[in-house]
Amino acid sequence: MLLYRFKYELDDIATKFFRDIGGLFFTEYEMTSAPKAKGIYHELYLNNIPCGYAVSLNCADTLKKYSHLFSDVKRMLMDEFQSETGHYCAKEVEKMLSLHTTVARGQGELVRYVPLYLIGNPVSILNPYYTALGIAGRLQKTTHFLRGRGFVLEQGHSEDAANAQRESAFNAAFSGNNYSDYAAEGVYLNDSSAFIERVSGVGKYIATISHAGKDYAIREFAKEGIVYCDNSADSSFPLRLAITTEDHNINYVLLSNNMLFVERMRYFFEKGCFRFKNLECKQAVLTMLSY
Repeated sequence: MLLYRFKYELDDIATKFFRDIGGLFFTEYEMTSAPKAKGIYHELYLNNIPCGYAVSLNCADTLKKYSHLFSDVKRMLMDEFQSETGHYCAKEVEKMLSLHTTVARGQGELVRYVPLYLIGNPVSILNPYYTALGIAGRLQKTTHFLRGRGFVLEQGHSEDAANAQRESAFNAAFSGNNYSDYAAEGVYLNDSSAFIERVSGVGKYIATISHAGKDYAIREFAKEGIVYCDNSADSSFPLRLAITTEDHNINYVLLSNNMLFVERMRYFFEKGCFRFKNLECKQAVLTMLSY
């Protein structure tokens, strides 16, 4: 099953998915597709033999009605799962979970083993999947494999591909641009380095944020040009923000009501201005800034 975000992306899906790899590796095969259920999903055919489906995450709720048709799905694949513009479905991770539940049933099993493969370039560690899996706070530049409960992340860098990008005359004309670095070096396009270090001095207290039952302080050090997060929160400061509904409590305001503050903090993060006392503080901020 091929996964896309939006229904319009399913148009001409067979050509979109198979043209390049077919020409390279499977010249004797032809892939076609047919829309089903008024275009809610498409069935894929390889040499006129059914071989899979293509669906959109935004239709996850409607697709529940067709779960019996997907009982033959063995694996799910989403390419380019990180958006370069931050354009994700509303509640995308919840829709992904709903869709997987729809697919991973049937054949006499309450839950079947149906692995999900998310493939993409390094765009932003603030993407909703890294946040949901707790990857954002653990990822380092040198990480190759990262194991979590029920998942494994592989982060690789192809030197041959990097050299090809560097030697491109077009890319050379724009050398030094963030996108060129992202394409050639495997750096995260929308993130600057986020450092864990101790900051001394007196900063301007900005806000208290609450995450997973703990409070964290955010201070601005104007002279140093950084914003710092540690766990020495001031309980008397008036701006107290709950990152999630589970963190919501008396005298706290939900973060969703302060999106201007979030956008400002996200700007500082993307410019490399954030510092963190420890990984726990970093995780709290990354959860706050995630899309």
